[in-house]
Amino acid sequence: MKITRDGQTARGPADWFTGDVLVDTVRTPDEHTAVGCAHVRFSPGARTAWHSHPHGQTLYVTDGVGLVARRGAKPVEIRPGDVVVVEPGEEHWHGAAPDRFMAHVALHQADADGQVVTWLEHVTDAEYGTATS
Repeated sequence: MKITRDGQTARGPADWFTGDVLVDTVRTPDEHTAVGCAHVRFSPGARTAWHSHPHGQTLYVTDGVGLVARRGAKPVEIRPGDVVVVEPGEEHWHGAAPDRFMAHVALHQADADGQVVTWLEHVTDAEYGTATS
């Protein structure tokens, strides 16, 4: 058993996020597991860039109101208790609604090369658009 205390909160890198995003890493893939996990908090209007995961991603919304979209689709509103399952290789983004914060737990799995995510271009304001329920 291993207990990690006083984990560090890091700002989400500008290459990967638009707006203010805070990331608490829960688990990083290592020699014991391919699973990675983070608690991510988005300020209003903040969001990820477009990205994909080789083995997909699961998001569990814990607080606030957010948006999620896959490439070619309109954003969809997400709320606490919602679970979003992103398919392997599916290009997508997620973040807070324009006027609300949002937090989620993100789970993903590394591939054989240790890669968990491929970051792409930033989501434009037009793509961020308006959510549908």
